[in-house]
Amino acid sequence: MAEPHRKDASDEFHALLEKQRLEGEAKLNVFVEAVAEGIVVVSRDGKIQIANRRVQEMFGYTREELIGQGMDILVPRRYRRSHVEQRKEYFAEPRIRAMGAGRDLTGCRKDGTEFPVEIGLSYVQTEQGMLALGLITDITERKRIESEITRINAELVRSNTELGHFAYVASHDLQEPLRMITGYLQLLERRYRDKLDSEAVQFIHYAVEGAVRMKRLIEDLLALSRAGTQTANFRPVDSQTLFETARTNLGVAIEESRAAVTAGPLPMIVADPGLLTQVFQNLIGNAIKFRRKDRPAHVHVTAQSSKDGYIFSITDDGIGIESRHLERIFGIFERLHSADQYEGSGVGLAITRRILERHGGRIWVESKPGEGSTFFFQIPAQPHGVDASRAATGKS
Repeated sequence: MAEPHRKDASDEFHALLEKQRLEGEAKLNVFVEAVAEGIVVVSRDGKIQIANRRVQEMFGYTREELIGQGMDILVPRRYRRSHVEQRKEYFAEPRIRAMGAGRDLTGCRKDGTEFPVEIGLSYVQTEQGMLALGLITDITERKRIESEITRINAELVRSNTELGHFAYVASHDLQEPLRMITGYLQLLERRYRDKLDSEAVQFIHYAVEGAVRMKRLIEDLLALSRAGTQTANFRPVDSQTLFETARTNLGVAIEESRAAVTAGPLPMIVADPGLLTQVFQNLIGNAIKFRRKDRPAHVHVTAQSSKDGYIFSITDDGIGIESRHLERIFGIFERLHSADQYEGSGVGLAITRRILERHGGRIWVESKPGEGSTFFFQIPAQPHGVDASRAATGKS
């Protein structure tokens, strides 16, 4: 009499297991349908077992049109034969990986139109055997953006090349008439000085001074152009040597101003020696130029290691900079003082920033009016776009 009871209990137990299984499948289906990417599950023979809502939207098929059909209907006709072989290879050695690594993959919609896709592959063992799971992403928008970025970069390269050529040609073409103007004005002053009154001589002086200032501006513009376009020769260099070269180049200004220019131990770095010497020269030269009138300038250069290279600091005890101007000064033609107070074109710091950007670094400043300034610049251990082997051999 107990046998029917045991049978009823067993049936109830199996019914409970089936209910839990169905509930689990229902929850799984909810998650699969909610995923923003396309999910398709394929059996060993290439038949589609599961295709979520995103796959239907992406390819333009209904669920009924997909389930039980060969995966090949989602692949352009010209790739179907190779796709069969790839599927066999995958089931022979299944693993989690990207499909078609290094190649552009293409999906085919129901209407025959094609679009770029990215597919991640995985697998699962079931009672029905092994199933392959594909996560499909429509990358049409990404490809469009990549194409646009490529086009813009090509335009920028072309524009920079043309700009560099224009700056070089213009600088030479403009300097020649400036030399002629300056020469004739000075000749005029020498020959007719005794026939000119003091006001006329002063006018000639103003004209010559303006021509000289224009020549300096053209040279600075050419330097700015070269800083952004000339080929950089990145190689291991001793920054102490670059500092010494810059200090030598500034010898006349240092002597005339009685400035003290010193440095702590400076490290070996990977940089373009000529460009980085110009950075030291521009920053130290500015520190000397914008010194206080009541005492000689003292400029000190130090460096400390950072998580990605070195941070250099150039500290002075000059006139300082107001906080509202700390970023502005790195712009081209940005001057905080008139040319009568301090000579220059307002291009030096723009050149400096461009050189440091070429190295993958940056520049910033901390300052207090009347107390001095500290310019910091960071040089990475490895300049962008230069691998270690090329830097070690001094090749760019």
